[in-house]
Amino acid sequence: MSRHAVISGAGIAGPALAHQLAARGWQTTVIERFPERRDEGQNIDVRGAAREVVRRMGIEQDLRAANTGEIGMRFLDENGAPAASFPMSAPGEIDGPTAELEILRGELSRILIEHTRDNTDYRFDTQISNLTDHGDHVTVTLNDDTALDADLVVIAEGLRSRTRRFVTSADVNDLGMYFGYVTIPRDDADGPWWNWQHVSGSRAVHTRPDNLGTTRAILTFISDVRGLEDLDPADQIAILKRTFADVGGAAPRIFAQLDAGAPLYFSAVGQVSTPAWSRGRIALLGDAAFCNATFGGGGTSLALIGAHVLAGELDRTDDLRAALAGYERSMQPFVDATPPVRMSVLRRANPRTRAGIRVLHTGARIVASPAGQAAMNVLGKRLVHVAADDVQLPDYSPAEDAIARPRT
Repeated sequence: MSRHAVISGAGIAGPALAHQLAARGWQTTVIERFPERRDEGQNIDVRGAAREVVRRMGIEQDLRAANTGEIGMRFLDENGAPAASFPMSAPGEIDGPTAELEILRGELSRILIEHTRDNTDYRFDTQISNLTDHGDHVTVTLNDDTALDADLVVIAEGLRSRTRRFVTSADVNDLGMYFGYVTIPRDDADGPWWNWQHVSGSRAVHTRPDNLGTTRAILTFISDVRGLEDLDPADQIAILKRTFADVGGAAPRIFAQLDAGAPLYFSAVGQVSTPAWSRGRIALLGDAAFCNATFGGGGTSLALIGAHVLAGELDRTDDLRAALAGYERSMQPFVDATPPVRMSVLRRANPRTRAGIRVLHTGARIVASPAGQAAMNVLGKRLVHVAADDVQLPDYSPAEDAIARPRT
């Protein structure tokens, strides 16, 4: 009789785990509180050991087919002209701001769900209301008053997980930086670059290409006020309009789309480090367990690696608690190899004054020069560094052969 895993979260970590557990003979049920798969979000990168994970999962070609086409990142001066450009690294080189595997978060989620929909029970518009660990199984009570029995429950939710409380308490460290994501029609001026327009007051406007014929725009700002992510969307839009009222470039286009009803995804940068990743038959995965506020999809890469490690450890032994202990032991080096972003780094990357922006751009031009390109871009690497390539993925053979089978 196959074992049953209930997974809360249908973003990246949850479907990735369902993919790997199903390949090992598990029955999988994924619970998601949103009514459908979410397409919101921006570009993410698959970096470090996560590249090997997607290869073993048999989805690498799907990711490459959905590549955004971004060719690099460039800073824009106050006139909209490039101040410094950082092209995408060549294959085999250390990744810069734009990675070799660049994909929209929604597209990666789509690929993972498509590869699991035939062998996973997805229940959208549903939440876990209670968990009861009986020792030999867990009763999962849902918000519709139905219940499921599971051998294992995995909380694969986000930074502000509502279900993490069943494993441990954890305080989110809010860094005071906010992101407003909006998809806008592509303009001829957008091009294939990630354009980063710095604005005084620690504000920025970003535009990035996607593979769907549109442009992904981001408004970012640093504030001493906390909790803006909990406001109604109308209030968040009002805050963005007031914050960027004096900004040109792509900002007016973004607000025109918001006025036309384009959806806004608003988030706050934060970190969480939980004292434990499991309790009994309940485990944490992805940002719910280890969110260090990396950028460029660092959390996504760790989520993919974590799903691989958790499924592999569960396959090694029938002793679930030993498997969960092995998961924490094997996953910790990857988390440790991904240093958290510090507020000081965020402030250096988003200067408060025009003079600070000029200094940043001057330094960036030096780094982007032929001589500078031979050295590591320290600022960029600290923003996007994730799960170093020199951390070896555990060997979970022969189950990997089953994982690598492409979906038919």
